[in-house]
Amino acid sequence: MKKMMMKKLSSLFLCMMLIVAMALCATGCGDNQEQTETESPEAGNTESEAEVLGEGAVKFTFTVVDGDGNETVFEIHTDKETVGDALLEHELIEGEESEFGLYVKTVNGITADYDADGTYWAFYVNGEYAASGVDSTPVAEGDSYSFKVEK
Repeated sequence: MKKMMMKKLSSLFLCMMLIVAMALCATGCGDNQEQTETESPEAGNTESEAEVLGEGAVKFTFTVVDGDGNETVFEIHTDKETVGDALLEHELIEGEESEFGLYVKTVNGITADYDADGTYWAFYVNGEYAASGVDSTPVAEGDSYSFKVEK
């Protein structure tokens, strides 16, 4: 009888320890949203801090990331059909026309010269490397476009 009582107490104690351990794990692994937002590198680049350009019906976010990782954010309002036309309208990009479309060499006054140092402007749509050139990518309401200097 004493053995049976001891087994029950041991099982109860083990169950309680397991519950406490699970509670501690769940608490330690919890997502602290306030800390994440504060530490996020993009936390300072909200739309309210973006420079607003244009007066068109369609709005999108355009981010420029230079070679040092500094970001400049624009909120673009346009009636243009392509992202390239909208950015050219506001003189945010410059480049050369080729058989493949516009080869962007300068973004927001910053030139990336592949021939000189192997850097170029990479075009992204909603955080993904773009499947088409800036001059053939249609503008979509609320989308996010960016150019980043890469090697």
